[in-house]
Amino acid sequence: MTTLTKIGNSQGIRIPKALIKQAHLENAVIELEIVENGLLIKPIHTLKRVYWQENIKSILAQHHNKKDSTTIDEWLDDSDLEDYQW
Repeated sequence: MTTLTKIGNSQGIRIPKALIKQAHLENAVIELEIVENGLLIKPIHTLKRVYWQENIKSILAQHHNKKDSTTIDEWLDDSDLEDYQW
């Protein structure tokens, strides 16, 4: 919980470090958006690949030791074209 604090002619809030980290707001440019029940603070990701490594690790961890239903070998198999006349 936090309260609004007067800063010059404006007001600001202090956001706990744990929330900043969890919301990926560390050193981020942020966007403010008015929503039905208040104010939404969200980071603007100018680097498109900023979370790729984390996302890939997460996906791989979820699918570890699971066989993919489609493999590259199936895509590259052209044995069904042997009887086709060119």
